[in-house]
Amino acid sequence: MTEIQVQEGKAPFKIPSIGEPCFTYYKIIGNLSSGAPPVIVAHGGPGAGHEYLLTFADLWREYGLPVIFYDQIGCASSTHLPHTAGDRTFWQEQLFQDELDNLIDHLDLRRDPGFHFFGQSWGGMLGAAFATRQPQGLRRLVLASALASKELATRGTRLLRDQMPPEMRQALDDAEERGEYDSPAYKEALDFYFRKHVCRADPFPPAELLPALKHLSEDTTVYRTMNGPSPLTPDGSLDKWTVISRLPKITAPTLVYNGEYDTSHDIAQVPFFELIPRVRWITFPGAGHMCHLEGTELPKRILKVVGEFLTQREADHA
Repeated sequence: MTEIQVQEGKAPFKIPSIGEPCFTYYKIIGNLSSGAPPVIVAHGGPGAGHEYLLTFADLWREYGLPVIFYDQIGCASSTHLPHTAGDRTFWQEQLFQDELDNLIDHLDLRRDPGFHFFGQSWGGMLGAAFATRQPQGLRRLVLASALASKELATRGTRLLRDQMPPEMRQALDDAEERGEYDSPAYKEALDFYFRKHVCRADPFPPAELLPALKHLSEDTTVYRTMNGPSPLTPDGSLDKWTVISRLPKITAPTLVYNGEYDTSHDIAQVPFFELIPRVRWITFPGAGHMCHLEGTELPKRILKVVGEFLTQREADHA
């Protein structure tokens, strides 16, 4: 069995508009000197932290690929910036692009053998935008339950809401109309939505998801500013975000996947499939947004699909 090596560190990250030193926390599973391209894993939220994706650490044990997890600025073990809460001009895609570039340079990943990128949810949105720049060193791209635009994401959410029981739809409408999200009826509707579409694990929530829920509740700066007050009420700085027009510029072979019941609805995946030149799209039956945490067999299947895609020979088709 391949020896499991773990290295933790902090990459200094200078943000011109912030007058204090900042850093990005990272955790490396495996050996960056192994000769295999490492996989940079970007979490969702925004603001969820990396822990709920640690199941992908097995890419090192089973496929020999080192894995680099990191907490994006503003959350978990990286620098928190609570004084920027509500600053929609600060919390934009470019900040996270700059952070990712900084991390890649800190770890010196642009030279051979390069690196792969795996982004889940918001991390996939970031990854798609990052890949359109054709960054030096990027080998392969995985967009896991990502979104091609917030407009399509909102349409997908509306379709899922329309399938909910009438009294729950009414509770959601009432909460949005009043701007109050603490009523028992609203919380019941949100719990229903989470169990059906966000994570279909039983029992819910699975232990692996608890750190993300903790991060999102303890510091709401990033999530509330970028997304809004609720997963069902998008009203943040990402409102007009889209990567659609940039997608044809992606040259890296790309794997897109989502779940049958995913909050990242099929309509928000179609542009990836239609516009990325070398792409494969898989929808996992019976799965939700956190399909890598659902059941026992599905996570194994997802790891196999991702691992085999990332270890394909360059001459193979995506």
